[in-house]
Amino acid sequence: MTDTRNLIILGSGAAGLTAAIYAARANLSPLLFEGSQPGGQLTITTDVENFPGFKDGIMGPALMAEMRAQAARFGTEIVQATVDRVDLGASPFEVRADGRTHRARTLIIATGASAKLLDIPSEAKLLGHGVSACATCDGYFFRDQRVIVVGGGDTALEEATFLTKFASRVTVVHRRDELRASKIMQERARANPKIAFVWDSVVEEVLDVAQGKVTGVKLRHLKTGRTSVLETDGLFIGIGHEPNTGLFKGQLELDSHGYIRTVEGVKTSVPGVFAAGDVQDPIYRQAVTAAGTGCMAALDAERYLESLRHAPPAAPDAKVPSGSGSRTA
Repeated sequence: MTDTRNLIILGSGAAGLTAAIYAARANLSPLLFEGSQPGGQLTITTDVENFPGFKDGIMGPALMAEMRAQAARFGTEIVQATVDRVDLGASPFEVRADGRTHRARTLIIATGASAKLLDIPSEAKLLGHGVSACATCDGYFFRDQRVIVVGGGDTALEEATFLTKFASRVTVVHRRDELRASKIMQERARANPKIAFVWDSVVEEVLDVAQGKVTGVKLRHLKTGRTSVLETDGLFIGIGHEPNTGLFKGQLELDSHGYIRTVEGVKTSVPGVFAAGDVQDPIYRQAVTAAGTGCMAALDAERYLESLRHAPPAAPDAKVPSGSGSRTA
């Protein structure tokens, strides 16, 4: 069996790398697994203008490269691998990746959440070049322009309403003839003179990949089958996010949407396991809030480890039911 580490971090977005920076500077010698999308969602973002410290903005991939280099500088061991199994049923916790099992006294989960997309090739090619899944992140770039929001739930209408602060026109495209959003969100959107609706329609293609920017979308009406082109300068996907929590089902307490439940900041239902970033945040989903919770998780992990040093000896190989309130190390 491999040596037991003080801390393992799962995920390399803003939350995971911030946690690594703080933990490494506290001499915890963290081991970080980058996961299937090194750098997280910011690696598919172009200009980032709302992260403090960059008055002229910074490209998303460049920001994550700086964070990664900073974490490595302080001694974080970064592994380019995806974790395929975790065992939180006993302490030390076990993490398996690339056929190897690693053990740790504390664990920070920063696996993020993935935006649900339309799954069409042109969308993927223009992501970050006019296609976005975050109005708060990118709305500013569409001042006095026309944009489209896809979706009919609260997420879509929240995005549409926010975008009216910048865009000259916001068109909501929904595959049904009625919205699924809450009544108050529907009333706000319908009352906004900048918001229009296209019903019973889906986006089949985003135009124009050849130009490297969004110029319009090809729509198909689901009841008639007719297709049409709607000109636009930007496309926002507002059909929700999926937290990357599959590894933790049955081991950690999750909410009804699959996000990790946290208390007192970033503590999970298992002592010694902390969650940071979008994996536990269905509300804000910003790089700066993710970084903040990453800091909190590292500080809490350090305090937890310190408490173990002063705890009375525990019985060897003690097993604890998942999610219980007590745990040995």
